[in-house]
Amino acid sequence: MKQEAVQFALQAGANRHAIARRYGISRPCLYKWMARFSDQGPAGLANKSRRPLHSPNRSEAELEALILELRDQHPCWGGRKLRRRLGDLGHQDLPAPSTITEILRRHGRLNPAHPSAQGPWQRFEYPRPNELWQMDFKGPLWTVQTGRCDPLTLLDDHSRFALCIEACKNQRLLSVKEALEQVFARYGLPERILCDNGAPWRRVQETCGYSRLGVWLLQLGVELIHGRVCHPQTQGKEERFHGTFALEVLRQTTVWRDHQHCRERFEAFRYTYNFERPHEALGLDTPASHYQPSARSMPANLPELEYLQGDLVRRVRAKGEVRFKGHWLYAGQAFAGLPIAFRPSQQEDCFEVFFSWKRIGQVDFRRLPTDKNSRVPIREKLSDLRIEDSQNLSNANDSHLPLRRQPALKDAQRRNGINGGDPRSGAEAVYAGFADP
Repeated sequence: MKQEAVQFALQAGANRHAIARRYGISRPCLYKWMARFSDQGPAGLANKSRRPLHSPNRSEAELEALILELRDQHPCWGGRKLRRRLGDLGHQDLPAPSTITEILRRHGRLNPAHPSAQGPWQRFEYPRPNELWQMDFKGPLWTVQTGRCDPLTLLDDHSRFALCIEACKNQRLLSVKEALEQVFARYGLPERILCDNGAPWRRVQETCGYSRLGVWLLQLGVELIHGRVCHPQTQGKEERFHGTFALEVLRQTTVWRDHQHCRERFEAFRYTYNFERPHEALGLDTPASHYQPSARSMPANLPELEYLQGDLVRRVRAKGEVRFKGHWLYAGQAFAGLPIAFRPSQQEDCFEVFFSWKRIGQVDFRRLPTDKNSRVPIREKLSDLRIEDSQNLSNANDSHLPLRRQPALKDAQRRNGINGGDPRSGAEAVYAGFADP
């Protein structure tokens, strides 16, 4: 982590005091690392040989050997990435990428079955780091001593910076929460996180789309949004990262001893991916050169929920129910024990429902059934993110258009992974008492 801390500290406008605190070191120690890095480069931070990276009298055969050595270290890199990396290491008079490709071909380093280039994709990218992170599980894989391992990956949308590759023992809420707490403590809080529709990202209840993870993130000021069911291309950067991760790590290791072995290998790849590997979508820059930590730090304790003076605050009961104006309403078990606010709207007998800063629904008492014990859902109907909304992900959960097709549960799970499908079956549910804005 020395080089990672130094790289962030050397960025313009970096808060070095905060960086030192996040990495658990003193400021003098950080400045000492920076001085060594400025004088000696990465070699000053690690116990490496001090031999020069470039020799003016190096012969062509030695240059080919250098290219092949770097290729053996990164078997999935092509001519452009290899040339850029060698240039970053200080080598000069390098051949063209096409020449490097020919050198690889002569020495049998190319795969003749490599797939041809795909057609164009509709792309989106947030303009600044930490405006959107993408999160998903890759795996699972099996270790010899400790059993199942589920790699949790987290990627910054703007810079493609890999924030986390955590070897989790399962895909449950506690494992995800512990991993996110470590990431938030180091890199700060994002504005929103994009996930698919599987557990634990999204609640499988028809009447409540919020999971406990989503509610916890809302308390931290982070919005959890979801891609459309059976459309993994919405999380295209994360899926592409998983492909690179599989090629350069998972397929290069046949036996995993335990979770610690996984963490060591994952972390070594994460550093290479962020600080050494040229990324073609970034003009062959590294992701670290486009990323900087968030200015919003992880609080020591969850902030207290605050509402406006005119809000009517009610606490959600253990089963997700709340009583308001004589009616029993249903908010969802994810909000159990927490206060929500009913905020009067401009229309008579209509209330907007808020949890902290996020509007989660709207209730129209003129449309409620006469039975006050009917437990009417009060939330907004969270439509799935459509691919045409990818340019405006911040408003994705405000879309009220119905799905074009309602896939069956097993079909959706088969196409989008276990528990990744749409839990709905049949026709669109109609929520009495909910007024679409």
